[in-house]
Amino acid sequence: MESPHSPSRGLKRKPEGDLSPDPTDSEAPCLTSKIRKKILHQVSLLNSAASDCATVKRAIYNLSVLAENEDLADDVLDCGTVPALVRHLQLSDAGNAADDKPDKCYNDGVTEHDKFEVAKGCSLMIELLAVKQEHQDLIVGAGVLPCLVESLKRHKLGTISEPLVNLLKRAADAITSLAHENDDIKTRVRREGGIPPLVELLEINDVKVQRAAARALRTLAFKNDGNKNQIVECNALPTLVLMLGSEDTKLHSEAIGVIGNLVHSSPNIKKDVLLAGALQPVICLLSSCCSESRREAALLLGQFATTDSDCKVHIAQRGAIPPLVDMLKSSDAELQEMSSFALGRLAQDSHNQAGIVHSGGIEPLLKLLDSKMTLVQQNVVFALYGLADNEDNVVCIVKADGFQRLKTGNFKSQQTVECAVKALKRLEEKTQGRVLKHLIRLMCYPEEKVQRRIVIALAYLCSPRDIKTIFIDNSGLNLLMDMLKSPNVNQKGDASAALHNLAAKAHTSVVSLFELPPRSPNQQMYLGEEYVNNPKLSDVTFLVEGKSFYAHRDCLVSSDIFRAMFDGSYREREANNVLIPNIKWNVFELMMRFIYTGTVDVSLDVAKDLLRAADQYLLDGLKRICECAIVQEISVENVVPLYKMAEDFNAASLRNACILFMLENFNVLSREPWYSTVLRHVLPNICMFFSDLLAKSNPADL
Repeated sequence: MESPHSPSRGLKRKPEGDLSPDPTDSEAPCLTSKIRKKILHQVSLLNSAASDCATVKRAIYNLSVLAENEDLADDVLDCGTVPALVRHLQLSDAGNAADDKPDKCYNDGVTEHDKFEVAKGCSLMIELLAVKQEHQDLIVGAGVLPCLVESLKRHKLGTISEPLVNLLKRAADAITSLAHENDDIKTRVRREGGIPPLVELLEINDVKVQRAAARALRTLAFKNDGNKNQIVECNALPTLVLMLGSEDTKLHSEAIGVIGNLVHSSPNIKKDVLLAGALQPVICLLSSCCSESRREAALLLGQFATTDSDCKVHIAQRGAIPPLVDMLKSSDAELQEMSSFALGRLAQDSHNQAGIVHSGGIEPLLKLLDSKMTLVQQNVVFALYGLADNEDNVVCIVKADGFQRLKTGNFKSQQTVECAVKALKRLEEKTQGRVLKHLIRLMCYPEEKVQRRIVIALAYLCSPRDIKTIFIDNSGLNLLMDMLKSPNVNQKGDASAALHNLAAKAHTSVVSLFELPPRSPNQQMYLGEEYVNNPKLSDVTFLVEGKSFYAHRDCLVSSDIFRAMFDGSYREREANNVLIPNIKWNVFELMMRFIYTGTVDVSLDVAKDLLRAADQYLLDGLKRICECAIVQEISVENVVPLYKMAEDFNAASLRNACILFMLENFNVLSREPWYSTVLRHVLPNICMFFSDLLAKSNPADL
């Protein structure tokens, strides 16, 4: 399965501003000419050689207040703000010993502190404007990146002071905003030399700068292989691994985010990260108070678990499974997603499968099948698929209602549906031997809910050769019949579906239930089609609806009624003309055609009347042909009258077909007000039908 992406990886950062916006500037729904004039005025102050440092700082602040309003950001950019900012970033190269040119931007006596403040303000402005993705390329095109990279290098040039710390943080954050979801700018940052100073800043003695540097590296590493490789080449991994153990939750959250982006789709970097000792610190973060760190840790462990089987085992051995199971129970959907992802990967190793179940993983996994999040469902089903590979887990899954929930789950993606089918197939393959014996024993479990779960699951999972053992010898059929009698509609529905499935298991198809009966032991003679209603050699004439039908006594012995009529003491014995009342000509003609040929084509419009005639004249073969034709006509609207017809004419095959139809279509029929009464009436025949069917079920019968 695909590795999920942590939602925070692509989350747009809002700058951590310390500004106090002027409500009169930010509340206007659209830019007025007054505000535009104000922007142009502030930009002119930045461009003026006469502006002193205080004026520049005030102009940058005023523009920052306006840029915080996203409705005004386009116009702030359009008024030439970025080129003016670049000018001050370039001219504020304080402390550079290699710069022999005097700084002409400010009056003499301007302190390094002030210059850092100006550069920090410029970086903040860039960060604010880059929040809009469509601004990013325009800003970078104005030459901002080299200036920001130079700002990052200032930590090498002198004493680390608070103003410099603030500048370093803002410069790193500006790069983060510029590179957000912009692969071209990510690559340009690398080419401008921005990655090495960011890696160096991970070790600076200020947690805010460390966080900002890690945040920038996290963004630069996301789906950019060139940046990933350079970050690793700059030896960032040892520092990042140490940061995982930081007491500062934001710091270890950013650090694990960097590692997660480095590892994603990069098998070689996964190995480097593991060699750097990241596994145990990542596992420890599963218990962090920071939700984001826990999410990233779970995701990272899932990614580690794809490296090789040994890594899966090591993750479990080092204590990852219990906290991952606890995360499944969280109300945070993202924690559920990442923990189920990790457990799904771990569950594909045979050594971990029993451990996940032993740690209580089954119940929370099954509960998450109802999640509204597609990825959570997908991860959970994948985990259950893995767990089902272990025979010791099959009973636990079934007992916890895992079979039914996998079978009836409302899954949101086709991939999840297909995985659920594979999981059910795996459960079916394992339901034999000691697993089957254990499940049969659980049918006597004191808790009725467990009994019902087991017998329903067995109706689908068992082999045809085990049907008699389970449902006759060990009273599984009685449990299903009790469920049919229950006032609980869901129980009735589950039992109905299970019984219908059992009937299909007991026969290669439902049609096999309507095979023709064995031939009569009486010798039977077929004269053939040409003698049907043929006066040639005829020795008896039937009068039907006023018309004559010519017949031959010797051919009529296949019907016990006709044989008794002509061989017994009935008056028809000597008569040459026999009146046939209460039967239509076309029906009688078809019945006689069957007697003469042993076969007949029966259409639906005549099948019911022909069935009545076949029952009257004791023609079992014809009855079965009629039943097979009528079965095709069964519907929700007519199943009850057809069932009554089957009882009236002792049509066992039609009766059984009606029973199976009622079971298969329970969900529809149960909405009808008459259904409960009908079901109570039919129950004895259902029990009799299945008792006979399942008792004879074995491979030789199939």
